[in-house]
Amino acid sequence: MKIRTIRQVVPAFEVTEGAGVTVHRSIGTPALKNLDPFLMLDHFGSDNPDDYIAGFPEHPHRGFITFTYMLDGHMEHRDSMGNRGDLEAGGAQWMKAASGVIHSEMPRQTDGLMRGFQLWINLPASEKMSDPQYQEFSAGSIPEAAVEQGRVRVLAGEFGTARGVIEDPATDVLYLDVALDRGAGFRHLLSDVRNAFVYVFEGSARVGSEALATHALAVLGAGDAVEIEAGGEGVRFILVAGRPIGEPVVQHGPFVMSSREEIEQAFADYREGRFVRSKATMTGG
Repeated sequence: MKIRTIRQVVPAFEVTEGAGVTVHRSIGTPALKNLDPFLMLDHFGSDNPDDYIAGFPEHPHRGFITFTYMLDGHMEHRDSMGNRGDLEAGGAQWMKAASGVIHSEMPRQTDGLMRGFQLWINLPASEKMSDPQYQEFSAGSIPEAAVEQGRVRVLAGEFGTARGVIEDPATDVLYLDVALDRGAGFRHLLSDVRNAFVYVFEGSARVGSEALATHALAVLGAGDAVEIEAGGEGVRFILVAGRPIGEPVVQHGPFVMSSREEIEQAFADYREGRFVRSKATMTGG
């Protein structure tokens, strides 16, 4: 069995999105444009209400999936097809924009805190113009598994006997939120078929001989398993993996298609009011 080591460390840096919201971005930067099938990873968070009061007003998406995970606070969202919701702390939302969704996301703090992640996942060319869908689940619906000196929340994929509630059929995504006490170890079998990364958002960790600090993303190399050790103050990280699609990626802002012509068509559809083609369906619990 081969243990995965770090292939690349990508420190997140601050970018401004929406109506002036600051996020820490790692995937989707000059250092790491994408990691097939992942297109972007934003870690947002603040204890200042003024930082997020304007939120992410109405904006379009086409050709990919957004996977939002709230750590603290909540996110009010609505779209042009009448879907509305309020994603609370610990909850997760998988939104398949596909042929087109126009929506807004308005972060709100709870007890002075607002934190979370948004991951963009590519869709195969055959799915880019399919009907949009939502999967949304509350904190209580997401299973947890106990590990020695820690715990694992299983949002998608499998860990031990726990299976995540969100399913991504095109890329078979694994999404774990792992918390470990000081010096504790974590081990998980992870097929070489999937590209994988670790992002530390509290404390520090060690993967093999390399240390990872807060706001650092590690792209994992080839292997059959991952082993991570918590630093002196403990650690909390997400471990994410997915089966690569292996197709051309042409991205322009909120549109991710397979050719320049498809991008131009997306802009034309948006300008001419033909962007939303069908109402999104929603499942969850």
